[in-house]
Amino acid sequence: MCPAQRRSRRHDPGRRDRLIDAALTVIAQRGVAGTTHREIARVADVPLGSMTYHFASLDEVLAEAFTRHADSVARVFDERLSAAPDRAAAAEAVIALVADDLLGSQHDLVLTVELYVAAARNPALRSVTQAWMRRSRQALERHFDATTARELDALIEGLVLHSALSTDPMTPEQIRHAVLRYLR
Repeated sequence: MCPAQRRSRRHDPGRRDRLIDAALTVIAQRGVAGTTHREIARVADVPLGSMTYHFASLDEVLAEAFTRHADSVARVFDERLSAAPDRAAAAEAVIALVADDLLGSQHDLVLTVELYVAAARNPALRSVTQAWMRRSRQALERHFDATTARELDALIEGLVLHSALSTDPMTPEQIRHAVLRYLR
């Protein structure tokens, strides 16, 4: 085949990002255990070889996908707390964050739970959760001391996990009560 007859390589600069987004879709649908290179490539509508071209391993894909998810949630957390002018408004921001943002999307809720479970076994993913917690605490520390921020972050995570796993999840009023009771 002469150079003029070679197949031109398809220019697809967004492919890597689409693969990460597809990984998040697959994780939300099938869990980490059901996530494969093949399924991610199928959802992204790209050749399977794209996976190994863009990522060294499935663990790398998972770490990048979960980092994207954590960054997205952390941005919302940061925006809510940045907008709060004082401690009382920050408490309301935390309540809204839990009730509306963290529990508002089943897709995001499943991704969060999948990340927690996977991070319990995978140190690379644990570093993703640690970075996420650090960002959450920094946002909370705008209005609360470091100890309160850490404990409030744990309460938020507990409220989210409890609601995600319960057949009788907490209502927004119960979430409000828990957060305000803690912050008294």
